[in-house]
Amino acid sequence: MTRGDQRERDRAKKLKEEAAKGKKLAGSPQARREADAKAVAEKQAAKAKARAEVEAKGEVAAFDKKIVQRQANAQQKK
Repeated sequence: MTRGDQRERDRAKKLKEEAAKGKKLAGSPQARREADAKAVAEKQAAKAKARAEVEAKGEVAAFDKKIVQRQANAQQKK
């Protein structure tokens, strides 16, 4: 019972599928690191801007509320 070239075709099909859905890493590792760093910096700038707007209104940001609550809980335990 031979399979002929079915095994060969299956391997080629599998390689093609893996290539299609595989990770698409473009550029060198250094270029990807720089792009990631830029994206993180943009995200941090947007969060800082949003926090500044909330603080300008006199409100406390949700993140800051958690910090204040944790500090209050820590002082109550002492």
